[in-house]
Amino acid sequence: MKTIYYNGNFITLENTNPEAILIDNGIIKKVGTKEDVFTYKDNKTQLINLEGKTIMPSFIDAHSHFSGVANNLSKISLEDCNNFKEMQEKLIDYKSTNNISDNKWIVISSYDHNNLVEKRHPTKKVLDEILPNNPVVLQHKSGHMGVFNSKALDLLNIHDNKQAIETGYMEENDFLYYLKKVPMPNINELLENYKKAQDKYLHYGITTIQDGMSYTSMIPIYKELINKNDLKLDLVCYIETSNKDIFFNSFKNSIKKYDNNFKIGGYKIFLDGSPQGKTAWMRTPYFNSNNYFGYGTMSDEQVINTIQISKNTNMQLLAHCNGDKASEQFIHCIKKCKDEIEKIRPVMIHAQLLGLDQIDDVKKYNIIPSFFISHVFYWGDIHIENFGYERASAISPANSALKHNVLFTFHQDSPVIEPNMFETIWCAVTRKTRSGVILGNTERINVIDAIKAVTINSAYQYFEENEKGSIKEGKFANLIIIDKNPLKINVDEIKNIKILETIKNGITLYKAT
Repeated sequence: MKTIYYNGNFITLENTNPEAILIDNGIIKKVGTKEDVFTYKDNKTQLINLEGKTIMPSFIDAHSHFSGVANNLSKISLEDCNNFKEMQEKLIDYKSTNNISDNKWIVISSYDHNNLVEKRHPTKKVLDEILPNNPVVLQHKSGHMGVFNSKALDLLNIHDNKQAIETGYMEENDFLYYLKKVPMPNINELLENYKKAQDKYLHYGITTIQDGMSYTSMIPIYKELINKNDLKLDLVCYIETSNKDIFFNSFKNSIKKYDNNFKIGGYKIFLDGSPQGKTAWMRTPYFNSNNYFGYGTMSDEQVINTIQISKNTNMQLLAHCNGDKASEQFIHCIKKCKDEIEKIRPVMIHAQLLGLDQIDDVKKYNIIPSFFISHVFYWGDIHIENFGYERASAISPANSALKHNVLFTFHQDSPVIEPNMFETIWCAVTRKTRSGVILGNTERINVIDAIKAVTINSAYQYFEENEKGSIKEGKFANLIIIDKNPLKINVDEIKNIKILETIKNGITLYKAT
């Protein structure tokens, strides 16, 4: 079926200003004047009068954890708790309300010690006092640390980690290792949550999504979604190199290309932790930290080996780097493997504290920084405490990247925060913290460049710039209709723009009620 959209504001990102566009069989066939476009109309063409509303490319998620978003739909969040007592009360109520029997695992998300009165992580004692008969794990909002109670420690056979034995607290590699061993919920329940998670992304105008670290335990779920045609969005997964043969054998038709909207995009590694959790690896110490720099998680030899595997298999590599020392390690290791490295388009995930002196090398080796720009709002005040105002003002240096002609993307790392793209655009343009501080005025960027970071630039990150990311003839008709034009309103209103409709391949998958 053909569809013509007209009488609206068009944000094409292609330096064109059309009056209408024609969609035919999911592809943008014509972009131009109403007169030109309407010559393609026949008696079966659907005509949609936008009545002054704005239409633009749909958003592309440059980095999130789709499975994490789905899993979190079965969990309660402790994000709104102010202290340990409130956390305990909410956990007691959760077990009672959901009739959770003893011995059943309870996995809880999204506490943030920075927002608690105690200003520290809860301990296993806090959990043991209220839930001694259930194995419990609390996952920090960053996803990189958390707390196990005594029963969970026993069931996971954790007996050689002194800190975990004493407090239940673990972080980074240790925490993620044992978190993977926690039993997953019933697959039928998970499948329903995966469907709901897609609806969440669609609500925010996103049609391409990512699973930023896929484990082998997720393979049966992916297969069910594919076999039942339940994947409405394009899903790109990134895996550990140690699991590549298992994934490649399981999804032979999905290696770097979509099969029923699913593809394996490449590999993922973690080189440090989070700045708000003080596990990001820094070149200079944290403020008032007794010369503490955070720490790395992989040796240079391990990183170089992973890069070589990426090159040899011609697969992209995503590297989690928050601190500037982690960024330094990634850049250094890429230099060691520099031949043809640009072909795999390596991505520096988060790049929160990427040094301004490192941007030239990022450009030279075609590294794509994907900035978690919303950190400015959500944790900007914490970063000022941890690094001082001057250093914190340089987080997510998007404008510096622009000046060096470095292509970058933005993401939300969902479920860490909601996949709210217009909020992200607002963060990039205003750089306001929760308390209203302007954090890095010189790193503000204009609205159109912020939009590009979550559309056409993200398409490039996925090697899909010829198919997605802008309104151009020959590309997929992946579009959103919104209630306000972000280029024509006060910047503070951008975060309140409403998605009216999300369209993928010419088909409406979400419509606001």
